[in-house]
Amino acid sequence: MKYGESFKFNITQVIGLTNDDVVSKEFRPYKQIIERLNRTFKASYRVKCGYDNFDGANYNLALWVAYYNFLRPHSINNFKVLNSVEVLESADTMPDKWLLLIYLGQKTILNLQNKVAEG
Repeated sequence: MKYGESFKFNITQVIGLTNDDVVSKEFRPYKQIIERLNRTFKASYRVKCGYDNFDGANYNLALWVAYYNFLRPHSINNFKVLNSVEVLESADTMPDKWLLLIYLGQKTILNLQNKVAEG
């Protein structure tokens, strides 16, 4: 594997649909949250062709996460976005919001690069 030992996490498996054991009782709410997120992702993720490398898939996923967290209204939050950014609220259309979000991302990357260069 490319990432080796630096990319590890613990997996807790919740089996079945009922809480028949201690592990299921403790972790079922997390499983339900993850499954709901997976369904939402699959419903809105439309790839017409595969990717020839991980970068394309990673970029697409990063854009979806940005949409999900900063642009998509959520019923649990009274149909408001999860993470409100004042600059984005001033945009009237979704394309304008995307342009501002991309601009903010580029600005953040440049600031981080300048900090590293200054050392």
